[in-house]
Amino acid sequence: MSDRKSVKDQIRADYARMIQGRSSCCGPAASPGLARTIGYSEKELASAPEEAAAASFGCGNPLALAELKPGEVVLDLGSGAGLDVLLASQQVGPSGKVYGLDMTPEMIAQARANLAQAGIQNVEILEGDIEAIPLPEASLDFVTSNCVINLAPDKEKVFREIFRVLRPGGRFSVSDIVTKNLSPAVREKLPASGCVALALEEEDYLEAIREAGFRELKVTNRAPFNLSVGGQLLSADCGCGCGGHDSAGSSAGQIISLTVQGRKAG
Repeated sequence: MSDRKSVKDQIRADYARMIQGRSSCCGPAASPGLARTIGYSEKELASAPEEAAAASFGCGNPLALAELKPGEVVLDLGSGAGLDVLLASQQVGPSGKVYGLDMTPEMIAQARANLAQAGIQNVEILEGDIEAIPLPEASLDFVTSNCVINLAPDKEKVFREIFRVLRPGGRFSVSDIVTKNLSPAVREKLPASGCVALALEEEDYLEAIREAGFRELKVTNRAPFNLSVGGQLLSADCGCGCGGHDSAGSSAGQIISLTVQGRKAG
């Protein structure tokens, strides 16, 4: 599908199906297991409803080194079932505010249910497109995202939007999938709703961030998928690499989980 709207419609439909079936990147029998594999601590997982971790579609832990401060205003792009907004809300405290942004109504409903179960009141979940963030210019201290920007047809626009909504001195930390000399034959086998088909080459991804105006870029984690993790993340009925299980072996080392931090000057 070359039409961007069609791509987004397909991604929305696939993620609605996955959350309704309670599948995750771990496969149909969802559990918090993959969340541990990609970097979430036992303490973090214990502080959130199990459903939030079990329905995680992430590929890293972008908040691990975020150093959020009480009172800060945070946005999670592609907030899904709400794991990262829950964790961020605990760090910024009652004087802070966390927004989650997702384009899939079923995901939003699940996130709100998880927030209610956890008794969280400083989070607001918004419905919208990460290429057109529905928040004012210079209104946020921090933006995060976990394995979502790679799904956007126009990633450069996403990073420009992140830059727009951050205050001077604001920061971001995102975990995402990038590729390294990935074979076009492998890429073409994967659907748009997987986190590999639309992924950029690593240097192109970092250049898109720099072109948006960010400085002080730092790669805080770079993890090429081994066959074990790749098999989970590329398993059928998952979000991250959906439909590409057969490609996990042939693409070993060419699919990378990257966590990047940066800052807006000011």
